[in-house]
Amino acid sequence: MNEDKELSAEQADVLQAEAEAEAEAIRQEVEDAAEDPAVQEEWIRQSNLIYGGLAAAGLVVVQPFLSDSSLDLSARVCVIAFAVSIPLLAALLVLNRQEEFRRRTSRSMLVQLAKAVAQGSAFVGITAAFWHISRAAGIVFLAVAIVAMGVHSSGYTQLEYDSKFRSRFRRHKTPAA
Repeated sequence: MNEDKELSAEQADVLQAEAEAEAEAIRQEVEDAAEDPAVQEEWIRQSNLIYGGLAAAGLVVVQPFLSDSSLDLSARVCVIAFAVSIPLLAALLVLNRQEEFRRRTSRSMLVQLAKAVAQGSAFVGITAAFWHISRAAGIVFLAVAIVAMGVHSSGYTQLEYDSKFRSRFRRHKTPAA
């Protein structure tokens, strides 16, 4: 009985080590794929679409509030959120032009932070705008946005990490000198 437990423990250790090695290999392949200039160019194109769309949406959504002297809480949240996001989105659009020119993406932590803040505050602004119109509309927008993230994630994963992923990004072994 003890021999079976020891054998099972050894098998579990071996399986764990194999799984960790496989996970590390996949992580490295994903990092290598991210270094691909074609992948970076596609990220830049997608970012341009996202930043431009969010900035345009922000400008359209904020306009009715410009002439309103008293804003309720949801309207104030909307205006403040877009006051944060619009300049950041504009800066990111200009940066994307430079990235496109250089054919690589920036690795700056400040840029990563700006991306997160710009997109997050734009999302808050749009949600607050719907909330201002109707609480139900705000809740529906929030719920459908979460579903939409799942749809995008599922589709992206299916496209990028299918069974052919590993064969597309295999490392070429260099002959020993």
